Amino acid sequence: MPTALITGATAGIGAEFARQLADRGYDLVLVARDATRLQEYADSLHHETAVDVEILPADLSDREQTQQVADRLLDQANPIHLLVNNAGFGLRSTMLEPDTTQEERALDVMCRAVLILGNAAARAMKQRGRGIIINTSSVAGIMAMGNYSAVKAFVTAYSESLAAQLRKSGVTVTALCPGWVHTEFHDRAQINASSIPSWAWIDKTVLVREALEDAEKGKVISVPTLGWNLAATAARIAPRSIIRWISGVITSRRH
Repeated sequence: MPTALITGATAGIGAEFARQLADRGYDLVLVARDATRLQEYADSLHHETAVDVEILPADLSDREQTQQVADRLLDQANPIHLLVNNAGFGLRSTMLEPDTTQEERALDVMCRAVLILGNAAARAMKQRGRGIIINTSSVAGIMAMGNYSAVKAFVTAYSESLAAQLRKSGVTVTALCPGWVHTEFHDRAQINASSIPSWAWIDKTVLVREALEDAEKGKVISVPTLGWNLAATAARIAPRSIIRWISGVITSRRH
């Protein structure tokens, strides 16, 4: 039976990945900071689906704890067949804040940890000649909406570059680039999402289902739902001056 390792697995998109992968017959390794919440969710999934669920509490802003997750990915005796690099959080602050602590932590969790875990998974999977890596990025990475856009631009570019290096190895890499998704993400970051129209929101069940389908096809960039796919395509080909203007308008409404 294949095994999937998912970071940020106790809430939102990560929790939905865990549920859908369990339904597909994957055993699971769940990674998150909150050990109590992690165990509760693991017990629930095991009870509902009967798959084996291992927990690995880790704060991915900590180098040593991130390495422990990397070591699990490198364990060829208990191989990981699918990695979902999903841990992350929103950033509400502007790029002019004197205290950059939160932004530095974002780089640790959403860039450095993605790099370290993606590297470990890629090496282990390449040795076996197969595997899937999914890195949760965002359509925001195409935009210019502050530090979060910069972080997610890295994730997308990293994923594309890793996919290029793993070409013909049997290992695929997919950057998942969602639009706005109904989770607790915005509330946790204290981001005002009231101005976002109802039609722009994506259900996380649909998001993850389409992401897994794209990953299984080997697609390098996954933008679930037709509407957001068209929007992302338009953003890529639009003049950057227009993207910066749109980004400024959106950002001003969220603060």
